[in-house]
Amino acid sequence: MRKPVVVITGAGGEIGHGLIEQLAADGSRPIITLDVAPLEASLATHVAREFTGSILDRSLLERIHSEFEVDLVFHLAALLSTRSEFSPVMAHEVNVEGTLNLLEFAQHEAESHGRPVTFLYPSSIAAYGLPSLEAKAQAGRVKEHEWTHPTTMYGCNKLYCEQLGEYYARHYKQLSAEPMSGRVDFRAVRFPGLISAVTVPSGGTSDYAPEMIHAAARGEAYACFVRPDAQIPFMAMPDGVDALLKLAATPSESLTQTTYNLGAFAPTADEVRREVVQAFPSAQLSFEVDTKRQGIVDSWPADVDDTAARRDWGFAPKYDFEHAFRDYLIPTIRNRYQG
Repeated sequence: MRKPVVVITGAGGEIGHGLIEQLAADGSRPIITLDVAPLEASLATHVAREFTGSILDRSLLERIHSEFEVDLVFHLAALLSTRSEFSPVMAHEVNVEGTLNLLEFAQHEAESHGRPVTFLYPSSIAAYGLPSLEAKAQAGRVKEHEWTHPTTMYGCNKLYCEQLGEYYARHYKQLSAEPMSGRVDFRAVRFPGLISAVTVPSGGTSDYAPEMIHAAARGEAYACFVRPDAQIPFMAMPDGVDALLKLAATPSESLTQTTYNLGAFAPTADEVRREVVQAFPSAQLSFEVDTKRQGIVDSWPADVDDTAARRDWGFAPKYDFEHAFRDYLIPTIRNRYQG
């Protein structure tokens, strides 16, 4: 009898790194990865089998299906927000059609070995869209069902895939003579801005916070592209990885919904600037607003209500604002440049 395995798509990213390290340490399942680029050598040693290719390649997914018995999927592969705005058709292909391929893959796996496949999907705060700063101020901490009118292609993709996942979990082929739903145990988290101390920010919409730290640590001037009062929720990367693992391990009967908000801290851009200047007194940090990117940030909630995640599966981030910056982000990034 084949041993159940976990499949991680987009495994080469920062979340993938953390997941692979923790799943390897746990040792309960062999790890199978799929990414468009080969894994770093240090990471590949933890993996039972590495596939290099695209989630759009159905023949590759069929190959994995034929060789392995999969009961857990972390579907991380995606075209992220900034690039999606420049290439919306490609974003739809990767983010929506790729996710549909993975959901079908999970459905076929579950039908094959007779057990549900747990499917973890990282969604995003980009799934929200508030029409004005006044509405944003009045909304306060936004719940999962509120203000889901995204203004970005990435946000549209994520919101639709949340709905696709719920369809597979609860309504799949509902006109069939035999019940077909319930074989994919779909679980999504709406991540806030994720900040990593390990990777260099790549120009994402929420990257103004880590960009301030990197510039200060390098001794370079930085003009923040949002207003000082701009506010969205953030989370330290280790808490994001832990959240996915904790949700994956939660019994399905404890879960009351398929998509959960996650939050940790929600500083203004000026509060981030002050924290960085406290660590780097000579930092040259100013504000030069990019109205287009500012508009996207303004459409996202100032904070989110993650009561359901805390109640249903014990979500409890370790890092608050000060702890994240003073004990994780700033020391690690400082060492990167000053050794």
